[in-house]
Amino acid sequence: MVDELTASRTAQRKDSHLDLCATGDVEPAGVRTLLGDVRLVHCALPELALSEVHLATRLFGKALRAPLMVTGMTGGTERAGAVNRDLARLAESAGIAFGLGSQRAMLDDLSRAGSYRLRDLAPTAVIMGNIGLTQAVRSGVDACRRLADDIQADALAVHLNAGQELTQPEGDRDFRGGYEVLGKLARALEGRLLVKETGCGLSPAVARRLVGLGVGALDVSGAGGTSWVRVEQLRASGVAAEVGQTFSGWGIPTAAAIASVRRAVGPGVTLVASGGLRDGLEAAKVLALGADVAGMALPLFRAQQAGGYEGAERALETVLTGLRHALLLTGSRDVAALRAQPRVLTGELKDWLAALAAEA
Repeated sequence: MVDELTASRTAQRKDSHLDLCATGDVEPAGVRTLLGDVRLVHCALPELALSEVHLATRLFGKALRAPLMVTGMTGGTERAGAVNRDLARLAESAGIAFGLGSQRAMLDDLSRAGSYRLRDLAPTAVIMGNIGLTQAVRSGVDACRRLADDIQADALAVHLNAGQELTQPEGDRDFRGGYEVLGKLARALEGRLLVKETGCGLSPAVARRLVGLGVGALDVSGAGGTSWVRVEQLRASGVAAEVGQTFSGWGIPTAAAIASVRRAVGPGVTLVASGGLRDGLEAAKVLALGADVAGMALPLFRAQQAGGYEGAERALETVLTGLRHALLLTGSRDVAALRAQPRVLTGELKDWLAALAAEA
């Protein structure tokens, strides 16, 4: 347990993050997911009815009605709790997965746990707990397992955010011990661990090393969407803000991360692709590149902030409708069929994949 002042500062930072993500310029200009360099091939005669398109899949032993996750954003404050409650209800209703934001605030102060305890609102949904790697190293395996168990999570996400921490004035500067604790967590959680980046992307080399430690699920969370380096840059001043500006576009683009990691780890590892996905067609593209589940946060959060639960519901239905249309227009009855369809990779993405193939 940390002191009350530290816990309060953590909570204030969470609300500051929400303010910036709701209205701020958190997606650096010129930084692309490279999903625009992925073209799915049109099938003029799909021989399918839209009602025959099948989106169902499984994640952490549970059925999903669609391969989509609301990726972790927030928690630890009253405002964060309201966001989480709306989006957890939405995930339950739509049959998709829901990821919580970092439980560091709960780790610091158990009285803040209410914003993470959502099982009564989402009794059947896949719910992901969340803690930062540095906190996992410091707190240990048992504390991390308790965080997941306390909220009845189906799995625990451990997020990697060195770029964000370096820019955050009060952030961590020591990132040693990560592989060791992740190996221990993989054994302790027995298939209930997801290791995720936070907008800078996973490389094939890191992914392969994690899989070698027994990690069975990864979220590549590539560059091209919300930059948490940029979020911290907007909070910072002086040297921290200047260096944050330099690195606000840092990372492996989402399309390059998902395609190269799938190639590196093979078919047996669960992959989530997040990082700048904004619509159903982009979700279809990452699924075609090898993702099992497409993840998004900012579009649903902003829709919730603008229109409450109903606004988020409309935004999600738009995404799911677009995903179904993409499958039909490629002649794909399900995601497995989509992966087997031809696709065209162009431009900068081809350069990234060539470079990452050498690394893997």
